[in-house]
Amino acid sequence: RLRCATPSSQTGHQRSDNGVPEQIVEAPVPGKILRVHAQEGAPIAEGDRLCIMEALKMEVPIAAPVGGTVKAVHISPGQSVEAGDPLAVIEW
Repeated sequence: RLRCATPSSQTGHQRSDNGVPEQIVEAPVPGKILRVHAQEGAPIAEGDRLCIMEALKMEVPIAAPVGGTVKAVHISPGQSVEAGDPLAVIEW
């Protein structure tokens, strides 16, 4: 399993309507989504790959900053994203 860091400046802590802590994972740079590994409702461990982005002709793996359950996936392959766009939400 590939481990890669997602700096805390690229994620946001919130609480859902039911009071469960959430982590919003945001795009660190503008780019294009190549592959999505996360699935809504699936468990995910800290460091697991959420997706692979292409930015400046380089592949950029985006990892889960926390373990929990993937509540939402806001991306699909081929989609262009800007820095700060939400990629996924993880309930932990």
